[in-house]
Amino acid sequence: MYSQSLDQCRPYPEEDARRVPRRTPMACQFCRGRKLKCDGGRPSCGNCNRRGYPCQYVPVSEQQK
Repeated sequence: MYSQSLDQCRPYPEEDARRVPRRTPMACQFCRGRKLKCDGGRPSCGNCNRRGYPCQYVPVSEQQK
């Protein structure tokens, strides 16, 4: 009934489908509090740098205490 194969109907090639965004190992306090995507930049992430906020990273084990 259909003359095209499934591969021809896909809008993106296979290699694009496998691309997964990298996860930052630790978000800074500002990004964590605002639930923003932190790029993990050191000494200051992109979000804090743009806003002029001090960027602080606290290890997860210290946050839970």
